[in-house]
Amino acid sequence: MAAAVAMSVGLLPLAARSADSAPASDAADAGAGPSPVAAAEAPIQQIEIVEKVKRLNEARTGIQTQTGASVYTVDQDAINAVPGGDNTLLNQVILQAPEVAQDSFGQFHVRGEHNGLQYRVNGIILPEGISVFGQSLDPRLISSMSLITGALPAEYGLRTAGIIDITTKNGALAPGGSVSIYGGSHGTVQPSFNYAGSSGSFNYFVAGDYLRSGLGIESPDGSSNPIHDDTRQHHGFAYLEDVLDADNRLALTFGMSSGSFQIPQQSGLQPTLGSNVNGQTTFPSENLDENQREITQFAILGWQHSDGPLDTHTALISRYSSLNFQPDPIGDLLYNGVSQQAYKRNVAFGLQSDAAYKLNDAHTVRAGIYLQNDRSTSLTSSLVLPVDSSGMQTSNTPFTVVDDGDKTERIESVYVQDEYRLLQTLTINFGGRFDHFTAFASGSQFSPRVNVVWQALADTTVHGGYSRYFSPPPFELVGSETVSKFNGTSNAPAVTQADTPKAERANYVDLGVEQKITGALNAAIDSYYKWSKDLIDEGQFGAPIILTPFNYRDGRQYGIILSANYAGRDLSAYANLAFQSDKGRGIESAQFNFSPDDLNYIATHYIDLDHEQRVTGSAGASYLWQETRFSADLLFGSGLRASTNTPNDTHLPYYTQVNTGVSHVFHIAGAGTLTARADVINVFDREYQIRNGTGVGVGAPQFGPRRGYFFGLSKSL
Repeated sequence: MAAAVAMSVGLLPLAARSADSAPASDAADAGAGPSPVAAAEAPIQQIEIVEKVKRLNEARTGIQTQTGASVYTVDQDAINAVPGGDNTLLNQVILQAPEVAQDSFGQFHVRGEHNGLQYRVNGIILPEGISVFGQSLDPRLISSMSLITGALPAEYGLRTAGIIDITTKNGALAPGGSVSIYGGSHGTVQPSFNYAGSSGSFNYFVAGDYLRSGLGIESPDGSSNPIHDDTRQHHGFAYLEDVLDADNRLALTFGMSSGSFQIPQQSGLQPTLGSNVNGQTTFPSENLDENQREITQFAILGWQHSDGPLDTHTALISRYSSLNFQPDPIGDLLYNGVSQQAYKRNVAFGLQSDAAYKLNDAHTVRAGIYLQNDRSTSLTSSLVLPVDSSGMQTSNTPFTVVDDGDKTERIESVYVQDEYRLLQTLTINFGGRFDHFTAFASGSQFSPRVNVVWQALADTTVHGGYSRYFSPPPFELVGSETVSKFNGTSNAPAVTQADTPKAERANYVDLGVEQKITGALNAAIDSYYKWSKDLIDEGQFGAPIILTPFNYRDGRQYGIILSANYAGRDLSAYANLAFQSDKGRGIESAQFNFSPDDLNYIATHYIDLDHEQRVTGSAGASYLWQETRFSADLLFGSGLRASTNTPNDTHLPYYTQVNTGVSHVFHIAGAGTLTARADVINVFDREYQIRNGTGVGVGAPQFGPRRGYFFGLSKSL
């Protein structure tokens, strides 16, 4: 990625304040400032703190290993270099990595998995939340970010499609900050700030932003400014640490996001079910008024210890998330046969502890434990119409079906592994992990892992691995809907079977080669194959924009990825191209969401998964000329799946989206810098569909963004 090759900017400690305004003796007598000795010691102490933080960061990184996995890294300078800079959403940054395909609602898919992503902040796992549209992590907090995928070492479990590991900014290493305003098309306005600093051994970083836009969710009809699509979002983040001594530090991390979203509607439609609600049979689609509110909050209290060959990192974790969908009472009932108000809440607490011990030059042993307990609450109130056994409406007066429930989940995981440097050019990492969970269902598995990295030639590195995976269904999304409550109503399903989602069990192999062509140019090829039992997928099966997990009895996914990046002095560039196949057979859970015909067909046929995109590409370049940076990137895809005669039997048309940006840094004497930027999204205004409303678990059509113009100013602090 271009992110991995962006030039770094050196940051020096703040210079000591000049003390020539008064003689030292006068200052001391008046108590007006530090003595010359104290003034001289201040920068020395700051340098010592910086060195301690660097050492602890290196030790924290070393607790985990990515031996044999595929790792793609982006840093803050590269994020600032892409169109939109750090004003863009996190998912847009990740879309530029190899084999990442975009989807609606801001989702993306890594190596053909619907979700399966695990987010970590400074190595600590964030329990999963319920949010669909909102994103709780913001690019402004990133010092560096890695997407780790492939055959993963034993410390990575539960969610294994991709590990998104974020290292936050730190006041000791990068003091200072900025305040900015960004906006443009769709009525977008986004003020933000971030600041990092330190005082003695205490370091901090804080960031926050507010976003208002008329394009909160993808357009359902391809228009540039869809009706009823406003969003209001707030994000906040804080990282606080105290370096106790050279071997220990305490860190406290806070994050929050809150977003309200209007659900956009197509215009010119009328209900087709033939329902009658209190004498009303028509309802213009542009008058529908559906809204969704999402809230996420998390906190992490961590202690890191580094002493000789032993490094440990232990953290207490908490996360709260909620989602509230408000329907249009009459409109939803006429269009869908049900108007469902849905509220979901999940509160999770966790403990994570990881350690690495360097036995000798050949062996580094790593081990860890993860415990999680979370409580999920689901409250639904559904307005429905009474019908007879043939499905004919028997009354025009709707009534309410209440279906509430809550459940507790417990997860216990433990792993151990040994990174063995067998030869100077050959490293083997082998180990295993054990996972157990209890929730709506329960299960456990021991999962062996082995990874190999071979430096075949001075400029050629070969990696490969095998991993056994165990993935519980996403607990916070599993519904407690009682299907029988809807018998005799307009929301009665054609299929009444409702088996509980199961844990996915899979085998995964990966093989890749990286070649250093010149000092600035690298290329790589990677391949993978995964075969699974009870493959987990997710779909939107109702008006509430809440994803519902279900299982395919059998799954198989494989692909090949080509990537290259160039890192010159002023020019950086990258290009990725991936080919994949993702198939599943037999619906094993949540069957009531499917039609009988689809269930019967999928029971005996492998079908392409709805999120499969056979060909996915991304590319970008950034050039710095004096204080002006020019950048461009593109997304390319063969289209996600859609249905015609059988489930997911075709794909949407190929698409390309090109974005450009330019920024310039103005130096203000004695007042820092002012950065101005201008960006164009979808330069050629290509209209393309992400979804067309058909396909397994696809609820509505969505289009990619039309051309948009955005401008920003950022002042250093």
